[in-house]
Amino acid sequence: MLNPSFSPIIALTPLQWILIGVGGFFVLIIGGILMKYFSLWLQALLSNASVSFTSLIGMQLRKVSPNVVVINRITAKKAGIELTTNQLEAHYLAGGKVPRVVQAMIAADKAKIDLEWENATAIDLAGRDILTAVQTSVDPRVIDCPSQDTNKSTIAAVAQDGIQLRAKARVTVRTNIARLVGGATEETIIARVGEGIVSAIGSSLTHKAVLENPDNISKTVLAKGLDSGTAFEILSIDIADIDVGENIGAKLQADQAGADTKRYQAEAEQRRAMAVAQEAEHQAEAQKNRAVVILAEADVTKAMAEAFRSGRLGVMDYYKMQNVVSDTEMRNSIASNDGDDS
Repeated sequence: MLNPSFSPIIALTPLQWILIGVGGFFVLIIGGILMKYFSLWLQALLSNASVSFTSLIGMQLRKVSPNVVVINRITAKKAGIELTTNQLEAHYLAGGKVPRVVQAMIAADKAKIDLEWENATAIDLAGRDILTAVQTSVDPRVIDCPSQDTNKSTIAAVAQDGIQLRAKARVTVRTNIARLVGGATEETIIARVGEGIVSAIGSSLTHKAVLENPDNISKTVLAKGLDSGTAFEILSIDIADIDVGENIGAKLQADQAGADTKRYQAEAEQRRAMAVAQEAEHQAEAQKNRAVVILAEADVTKAMAEAFRSGRLGVMDYYKMQNVVSDTEMRNSIASNDGDDS
């Protein structure tokens, strides 16, 4: 028979109950963490790319996605590339694209391209798409010149005979991994190729020579080493299309002739205006001289009147002088009529 004083509930102090509650809380937290990362930990362990629970918890505290780090570590390990969680975490915290860098390293390793982790992360942090660069290095890419993003569909150039040619080229390039950091982009390639095409056409004597051998343009442009200082290696430059445009030389000559005509007309108009001005000046001068003569004649009349008053000139002398004047005018009139008859 049971002792009536026996109790199945063990009497605990309040402090013991608090310690048990806190311990249970921590057990629940640890159990939740283990359940959260158990699948990821087990996946890494089975893939021979083990990651400790401590590392997983540390990633979470450092605001690093454990899924990104562990999955990419497993991917690299399966491809034969050894990457530590510290390397992946550091690139993640620096703002890099961890999955694309890992994929780029795998692609480079399969293509026998020398690409170290430091170089790959530096290229990624520089803003370049490292995966696309590696893919372009393996599989060359074709760039249209001019670019389809611009409003121009062709490159216009003028041969020495004045005929305009419109060309379109396609440039096959391969990424140069060693020059990817600090190297010029494809916009520079397009600009240099366009400049080379204009120069090659401009140095041709006739447009017919260009149309007969358009490959000469490609050879001339390719020989200039246009990929220097860029992130690409130019493999070939092909003229996709070339058409005859306007006769720029004749148009320029016509425009020049029109400009010369206007200039000569302006010069002639200037000379005519100067002649009109000079004629007006001469007419004004003649009027001035006539006024002087009239004044002089008035002085003669005054002198004659003064001579009459003073007695130095008589009436008979005046008549004789008038007869001489009349005789002179008559002789001038007869001489003028004889000249007209002849």
